[in-house]
Amino acid sequence: MNILKPRQPVPELVVDTSQGTWSLSAQTPDNFTMLVFYRGLHCPLCATYLKELNKLAPKFADKGVALLALSSDTQARAQQAKDDWGLDAMNVGHSLSIEQARDWGLHRSAGRGLTSIGIEEPAEFSEPGLFLVRPDQTLYWSQISTMPFARPAFREILGALDFVLDKDYPARGELS
Repeated sequence: MNILKPRQPVPELVVDTSQGTWSLSAQTPDNFTMLVFYRGLHCPLCATYLKELNKLAPKFADKGVALLALSSDTQARAQQAKDDWGLDAMNVGHSLSIEQARDWGLHRSAGRGLTSIGIEEPAEFSEPGLFLVRPDQTLYWSQISTMPFARPAFREILGALDFVLDKDYPARGELS
C-alpha cells in the first residue's frame, strides 16, 4: 500500500465517470480537487455521505473546489447510485482498479454477501478515502479509513477551507 505525503505529487488518476472520461491532471480548479472515494452502491453510509456532499456541492464550487466521488463499482452500479441517491450536482466515477486504489493508499475489502439494505457487496472493493489535491497535482490533505464509519464532515471541511484559504495555511504531515 502506498502512503501519499502532503506537498508531494499524487498519482495520475484517469477514470470513467457519469460525464465521460475524467483525468486529474486535466482539472483546473481555483484551489483544490476533492476526491471522495466511496465503498459503492451496497453501502448505506455512502449514500447518506454523498447525499450531503451533493447538497453542499455549490458551496465547494464557490470556494474553488472541484469534486469527484468514485468507487470500484461497475458503471451500472455507479449510475444506479447516482440516480437512487440523487447525486445530480456532482460527477461520479466508477471502475476504480485495484492498482489505482493501491496507488492512492486505499484499503480494500472482500465482499461478504448481502448488506443491511439487501444489496450484494462486490467480490472486492475499496474502503473510503478523501483527498484534497492542489492544482499543481500535489497532495494537500488526506484521510483514509478501513471502515465505513466516522468520515470527515463536509460542513467542517468547508469551514476549514475558509481558514486555509484566508491564512494560506500550508499542507501538514509532510515529514517521513
